[in-house]
Amino acid sequence: MGISKFFHEIKAKASHKRMFKAVMIENADILPKASPHIKKIETIQGNGGVGSIKKTTFSDGKYMKNKIDHLDTANGVAKLTLFEGDVLGDKIESISYEVKFEDSKDGECVVKITTEYHTKGDVVLKEEDVKASKEQSFELYKAYADYLNANPHVCA
Repeated sequence: MGISKFFHEIKAKASHKRMFKAVMIENADILPKASPHIKKIETIQGNGGVGSIKKTTFSDGKYMKNKIDHLDTANGVAKLTLFEGDVLGDKIESISYEVKFEDSKDGECVVKITTEYHTKGDVVLKEEDVKASKEQSFELYKAYADYLNANPHVCA
């Protein structure tokens, strides 16, 4: 098994506290409303905290399962592992994410994402191999921010 590691930042037009709460805590309620690509998110094991497993079902019927490995609400940091689902394909065993939500000087949020792709066999991923995944990530974080801005009472 190989590991390919990538880092990227996303700027979102919402405070880091609202973004963290929306993305990590209230995602089952918010994301299906914010993105037409998400049908539902359900907690299938646990209470939504560390050790919990969440299943995301996409509009096209595909799915993925994530385990929450670390959740630090005070510092806006979360670690997740995507361990099952159609998005892994035949080259990837699992994907680990570390996500940090920080305020920027202009009052917006900077989301810093470190992604580790645990590949099957000797597969080595390059930046272009994960480009589509990165773009989908940008779209989802933008959908969260747009939803929060359209609904200022949510996660306030």
